[in-house]
Amino acid sequence: QVQLVESGGGSVQAGGSLRLSCAASGRTFSSYDMGWFRQAPGKEREFVAAISGRTSTYYSNSVKGRFTISRDNAKNTVYLQMNSLKPEDTAVYFCVARVGAGIYVRLDDYRYWGQGTQVTVSS
Repeated sequence: QVQLVESGGGSVQAGGSLRLSCAASGRTFSSYDMGWFRQAPGKEREFVAAISGRTSTYYSNSVKGRFTISRDNAKNTVYLQMNSLKPEDTAVYFCVARVGAGIYVRLDDYRYWGQGTQVTVSS
C-alpha cells in the first residue's frame, strides 16, 4: 500500500510559478512510476506528466515546455514545477503512483492516488 500526500498548491497570477510536491510512503519508492493528473471544474480528469522509476519523463502537449516533473528517491518525493501558469491550468492536481517500468498516461494505469491539491491561476 502506498500513500501519497500532495502539497504546494495555491493561488497565483497568470505568468507565475508554483511547485507541487508529493510525498510517498513505502520503502520501494524508486520502483514506482509516478505522475500527475488534474481536474478542472466541470471537466474530466486529465493526464499532466509522468516520470518512470528510471526518470524518463513525458508531458501532455498542454504543459510541455512549461512544467517539469522530477523525483528525489532519497526523499520519497515527486515534484511538479509549474512555470508560465495560465488560467486554464486552474484545477485540482493529483499525484499518482504505480509499480511499473515505464511511462503511463491513462487514469486506469495508476493504482494509487493522492487527495489532490488546488491550483488557481488568475488572469
